[in-house]
Amino acid sequence: MSKDIALIGLDIAKLVFQVHGADREGHPLLRRRLRRDEVEGFFQKLAPCIVALEACPSSHYWARLIRSHGHEVRLVPAQFVRPFVKSNKHDAADAEAICEAMVRPTMRFVPIKEREQQEILVIHRVRETLMRQRTQLINAIRGHLAEFGVIGDKRAHNIGVLTARIEDPDDPEIPDLVKSALGHLVVQLRRVEASLAEIEIKLGAIARHVEACRRLMTIPGVGVITATALVSSVRDPADFKSGRHFAAWLGLVPRQHSTGGVDKLGGISKRGNGYLRRLLIHGARSVMRWRRKSWTWLARIRDRRPANVVAVAMANKTARVVWALLRFGGVYHQPPLHAAA
Repeated sequence: MSKDIALIGLDIAKLVFQVHGADREGHPLLRRRLRRDEVEGFFQKLAPCIVALEACPSSHYWARLIRSHGHEVRLVPAQFVRPFVKSNKHDAADAEAICEAMVRPTMRFVPIKEREQQEILVIHRVRETLMRQRTQLINAIRGHLAEFGVIGDKRAHNIGVLTARIEDPDDPEIPDLVKSALGHLVVQLRRVEASLAEIEIKLGAIARHVEACRRLMTIPGVGVITATALVSSVRDPADFKSGRHFAAWLGLVPRQHSTGGVDKLGGISKRGNGYLRRLLIHGARSVMRWRRKSWTWLARIRDRRPANVVAVAMANKTARVVWALLRFGGVYHQPPLHAAA
């Protein structure tokens, strides 16, 4: 029977996996539960076939492992699997739904990330976690000191004034017990900042050694963080039909709700990778800050539209340029101001 199996839907979990096998016409041939340590041996003995998994954080690892045994692996987005689940939800129904969803002719699949890509993405995720922790620590220090009437200047880089007062034994406005308690937060804040500095040095070294990152950093608003995140997230730019397709993948195009021939466009869809979208928008804000007067076309758009709308529009444009450089090579050249205007 295993020779007749052409399609496999695999519902992955931490310990117990569910397999649904079918022939080329979709008729079920196999339903089986596997322990985690049995998965590799099962696919090693199975004849080459098409295996589909629901895209999730650990799916890329399993996709690479199953692919190494000669199978064709497809990752199906979770929101596209849900309509194929019949009746109640359980592991067997999920595996069957994955198997049915992958054979749809218009189904879109998630590219499998390689090990090197995931290594860099882990650095970015750790950095994002540390950034949140730094914000929490700064807000906690500010909030506790505000209870005693001690207020510092805004922005994170001004927190040094408050930490200096906490460590000053002669400051009369902050009680000694409060200084002792907040001293732990100050030590933790400095450790987080040191870790962030170390991570940024590593990302800078990666960007210098990767040719695609160096080319992307010629784009205004794209630096080391954004370039390394984009290169490690995009497996192959040919997976996208155009720059607009790439921008839509990042959720930087209008959300559409049209019917009866009437087009209704709303705000951006915010689909896809929110981390990449946020980096591109922050980069656009930086360009708006430093080039709002020297770039005539940017000044004209800024006069007609709110700042947030302009930032998203610039992020959309940057995303299209990123796709073009990754797809066709080359570096960014600023167009003449009169042509852009």
